Amino acid sequence: MGVRKKENNNGNGATYGCPFFITVLYYVAVLKDFENCLSKAMTETRMSDFTIKDVARICGVGVSTVSRAINNHPDINQATKDKIMQVIAENNYIPNNSARNLKRSESNTIAILIKGIDNPFFLAMFKIFEQELGMQDYSFILQRVQQEEDELLVAQELSKEKRLKGIIFLGGRVDRDSKELRAISVPYVLCTVAPEKAMLTPEVNYVSIDDEQESFRIVDYLCSLGHKRIAIMRPTCTDRGIGRSRYNGYVRALKKHGIEVDPSLVLYMKDDIEAYTPANGYAVTKELLDSGVEFSALYTMADTTAMGACKALFEAGKRVPEDYSVAGFDGIDMATYYNPSLTTIRQPKEEMARASIKMLLDLIEERQVTNNQRVFEGELWIGESTRKI
Repeated sequence: MGVRKKENNNGNGATYGCPFFITVLYYVAVLKDFENCLSKAMTETRMSDFTIKDVARICGVGVSTVSRAINNHPDINQATKDKIMQVIAENNYIPNNSARNLKRSESNTIAILIKGIDNPFFLAMFKIFEQELGMQDYSFILQRVQQEEDELLVAQELSKEKRLKGIIFLGGRVDRDSKELRAISVPYVLCTVAPEKAMLTPEVNYVSIDDEQESFRIVDYLCSLGHKRIAIMRPTCTDRGIGRSRYNGYVRALKKHGIEVDPSLVLYMKDDIEAYTPANGYAVTKELLDSGVEFSALYTMADTTAMGACKALFEAGKRVPEDYSVAGFDGIDMATYYNPSLTTIRQPKEEMARASIKMLLDLIEERQVTNNQRVFEGELWIGESTRKI
């Protein structure tokens, strides 16, 4: 059937003849256009829903590995990079620079919470943290925790403010139970401090030495040199950090050699001076000398306090080790070059830092962690500050 056109009163063309058929054709065309638009929208939605996590899942790698491939980092296997880029191309995934930058500045941030930031022992660890996290496309912030502050409360507040991806604790309390640690809303690792055995449960993540055993080792060495009057410098009697573990090692070593603990030889660091600093070691040793209490060796629990103790002894006209033996702990670089070089326990700080980063990133990216409680062995390093009597 033909279609006739007729001029209407306004001189415009109007269509007549088969209105139903024309209407059907019109709606078919409209539906076809709608179908095309819907298909395009669904495709765009699927593309927009395809995220970096999907790329990581398909490739069987972590999100940080995908990020390194996208950013052309050199520290990635070429075959892995090629596979990632292929999946990206096949799925038309376009990294969102704004989102990636936001993630880098907020979501990919690791916090390092430090109790004892003045301790040079931590300096070498900071360098490792920066290197390892930078290679994994993470940034980190340092947060000082005062001696009187609770590091868990600081961590909880910080994780809310900074949208943290994870936390590493340097220093802190050793009497944490698993219930307290479960309150942390992001993955964490305790580094250089391990919970006491009575508090330890399988889900607690830590990298440390055995502070009690290593303290036992160095005091046992002093006893083997013939020392029976060994003074010890420790934090306050209410200390809940590594000082408590190291003091327990001191007590065990004396007991092994049949020596009773003499309360007059148990010295407490000054509350108004930062703990484990040369200033504290200096002040406490001056008081010990002024008290007239006899001793032949001084164990200070840290190399930094040992240096302060030596200064007080030197000022009093005493010699180390001829008059008094002095032993530290930690094995900081300065202890080797100090005069006299310090007898100490060297902690494997670089290895501990790397192990902490690896464990934390495995926890963040939900990779299998074969050992979430790493205990490293220290090394008894015999310097010139101790002698046999």
